[in-house]
Amino acid sequence: MPTLLLVRHGRSTANTAGLLAGWTPGVALDERGLAQAAALPGRLADLPIREIVTSPLQRCRETIQPLLDARPDLTVHEDERIGEAHYGDWSGRKLAELMDDPLMQVVQAHPSAAAFPGGESMRAMQTRAAEAVREWNARVERDHGDDAVYLMCSHGDIIKSLVAEALGLHLDLFQRISVEPCSITAIRYTRLRPFLVRLGDTGDFASLVPREEPPNDQATVGGGAGAP
Repeated sequence: MPTLLLVRHGRSTANTAGLLAGWTPGVALDERGLAQAAALPGRLADLPIREIVTSPLQRCRETIQPLLDARPDLTVHEDERIGEAHYGDWSGRKLAELMDDPLMQVVQAHPSAAAFPGGESMRAMQTRAAEAVREWNARVERDHGDDAVYLMCSHGDIIKSLVAEALGLHLDLFQRISVEPCSITAIRYTRLRPFLVRLGDTGDFASLVPREEPPNDQATVGGGAGAP
């Protein structure tokens, strides 16, 4: 079955502001995010990508645009099922403020029991994303063969939940996974099991250099409600 490249969107204005963006409209890539997106075609130059599927949110569309410009033959499809988690009343709020909410402890330690007020549960988020991947796997295999490569541009919590699902990890363990902005995660699906072959690959190890002080913006590291 196909190989899936999961690309997290580049760094956004919400990441740098420490906001939980969710589906808030108008969240764009910041200057660094645009540079990350511009570098994406070069990073993927050797891969014969057959299809691109994207979250409909602006920051994902901006991330894949340079790749589409470089490969005008590629078709892009929007799929809401790989859109960001629906954080409901938490959308647009500062992560630092949400740390005092008792629900945040549940999100961090027992996410399978977490449901966002006015939004969706984390279980529902993982289920819809996994169903989308299974359907796209079948479609890409049908149209391009069982060794095809395709790309999905999505969000931190979505990608982490898909990695956990591929590894057979309980959702309660998915917060241990980290995917940075514009990182590439690759999962090769087979008839019997998926194989995680890349995780959060940016080609840049600068984020591993010890810092003198903890960063204020944890959202650029993990993404989504898992950022703290």
